[in-house]
Amino acid sequence: MDKDALKKEIKEFIVETFLFGEDADSFTDSDSFMHNGIVDSTGILEVTGFVEEKFNFTIENDEMIPANLDSVDNLANFITKKVNG
Repeated sequence: MDKDALKKEIKEFIVETFLFGEDADSFTDSDSFMHNGIVDSTGILEVTGFVEEKFNFTIENDEMIPANLDSVDNLANFITKKVNG
């Protein structure tokens, strides 16, 4: 899976779902969703639902941590690890 394409897909989901189509350049791939007010704690559930449905795997409770879910970079790395085993 091409990591740049994956990051683009994640960023498009975040912009469409949480920023209502605002400019995707309003945050970087490494910006924390929570600290920058992009996604709140409830929104993380939407993010996990998107990831689980799109990439066909389950995110376990112990994997629901900021290191896996709190930025485009973190999500791309986490998805890549899960998909590639």
